[in-house]
Amino acid sequence: MVRYKPVHQGLKRLPVDFGRQIIPGSFEHALCHLIDHELDLAPFHIRYQNDDHGAPAFDPTALLKIILLAYSRGIISSRTMEAACRENVVFIAVSGDSQPHFTTLAAFVLELGDTVA
Repeated sequence: MVRYKPVHQGLKRLPVDFGRQIIPGSFEHALCHLIDHELDLAPFHIRYQNDDHGAPAFDPTALLKIILLAYSRGIISSRTMEAACRENVVFIAVSGDSQPHFTTLAAFVLELGDTVA
């Protein structure tokens, strides 16, 4: 009988360097480069005023990356985006391991949709 090496498709503990998951030349790489280096994100940062007190906010650049990456893959549900940020290595890498709640993502799109456009 033929023997094959086992194929693992379940859970596995792996050391992952998030920076190496974004492959140069990919859409994710272009998205990160544009948001980090080319776009003026001041309109997004003005919205936050929690310097002295209040809970830390999610970085709007990470939220924007998550949403645009999700839209590029046909994901429009904020709940599915939240799950991708927990389960998909590319989403985890792009978001810097931010795991925003789906309500945070939905509110960001709702409140800043015109700014994003």
